[in-house]
Amino acid sequence: MNNGVICDFTKLVARILMSVMFIVAGYSKIGAYAGTQEYMAAAGVPGFLLPLVILLELGGGLAILFGFFTRWVALAFAAFCLISAWMFHNVPGDQMQQIMFMKNITIAGGFLILACAGAGKFSFDHAMANVRSR
Repeated sequence: MNNGVICDFTKLVARILMSVMFIVAGYSKIGAYAGTQEYMAAAGVPGFLLPLVILLELGGGLAILFGFFTRWVALAFAAFCLISAWMFHNVPGDQMQQIMFMKNITIAGGFLILACAGAGKFSFDHAMANVRSR
């Protein structure tokens, strides 16, 4: 097995690990819609943005999972993670919120790497590139 196969398999595992949290979070926001809107409003974020958050978390999470428009979705997630870190977890003096802040910053870094590296061979992006090149 060559290094390319190992890297492609690693990208697949990374996409799975990075997407699961967002898929679950997006799905749970559908079931707790009103409560999530209240939480967002308490942070100064208009509740009408919740459908966009759900679309990014659930739809974007599935796109990352399957490697579909990976680079663009990864960039959107990186921005989302940085914005949500700043708006919801930037609470100096609260150790738990600071951990959540750093978690979001770290995830943003992972998405930036994914945006540069691409989805790899085991993805819709790769399959679509093969179809276009024929």
